[in-house]
Amino acid sequence: MTKKHHIFLLLFTLACSDYIIGQGYIRPNAWKKFRREVVLQIGAAGFLGDLGGRDRTGTDYSPVDLEFALTRPAISGGYRMKFNKNINWYSSLNYLVLAGDDKLTNEPYRNNRNLNFKTNVFELSTRIEFGISSFRRTGVYSLKKSLGRTSKRQALELIGFIGVGAFYFNPKGKNPETGKYEKLYQLHTEGQGLPGGPKQYKRIALSLPVGICVHYIVDKLWSVGVEFSYRKTFTDYIDDVSTTYYDKVALTEAYGERSGLMSDPGKGEINGASSPNADGSRAQRGDKQKDSYATVQITIGRFFPPKHGRTKLRSKF
Repeated sequence: MTKKHHIFLLLFTLACSDYIIGQGYIRPNAWKKFRREVVLQIGAAGFLGDLGGRDRTGTDYSPVDLEFALTRPAISGGYRMKFNKNINWYSSLNYLVLAGDDKLTNEPYRNNRNLNFKTNVFELSTRIEFGISSFRRTGVYSLKKSLGRTSKRQALELIGFIGVGAFYFNPKGKNPETGKYEKLYQLHTEGQGLPGGPKQYKRIALSLPVGICVHYIVDKLWSVGVEFSYRKTFTDYIDDVSTTYYDKVALTEAYGERSGLMSDPGKGEINGASSPNADGSRAQRGDKQKDSYATVQITIGRFFPPKHGRTKLRSKF
């Protein structure tokens, strides 16, 4: 047997030993000690919509279309309750910032369009989590304590989830003349409320969060983890862009000069980009796909174990 074979056999033996020892410390009902958890999440949010994106068409709303330069803070506070070892209920209150800017893409039409936005988002969501958990006790016996265990509970959980949420948004755009951000909702930039224009959009919308989380229980009180969550929404106006350009003169007459200016701050590098088409229809300003956004967050959790005597766990020792 060669030296490499000896090394392989040694590593294999150690791995098996660790597995066997770990299995020996598994407690079937250990998850009951971790039923209630308060969670704080901190990370970044990215927008997937009409503005910005990659330097070519055909990638709208795909994760590869995220503009990393425009990721913004995402902060959440939540509460998790375990129904059993592998199924949880989790609800959270989330604050995040979303942004998009055509100047960051080299795709000619979007870059020439020159639109931008940012918005604060306040979201309340709830979800069901399905996970694979491995609860175990690690440690050794202590002779000093009459062979009592000196160990701690640990677990690694891989969690997938799906849920529903409601969120509030209020997009702002940068005025090309003043450089200041202005609220876009009241400017009706696509002719909302005017003849032939769309209805005014609502600033409260629904979302469907789906994602995955890696959750590590450090000890009986604390956990850490990382989470990716993608939200498909039911609005196309997070960025105030959805359908077609409206006549700037009509916008100015109805809603003021700022409405006409903010509806079409284009660079003018592509002639007729915002002018009516040959058949008289209005030129495309955005598309009708619903907006999306995603977050990546680090999580810190605090457990509240049941009081002694209320949850009895059978020991295998």
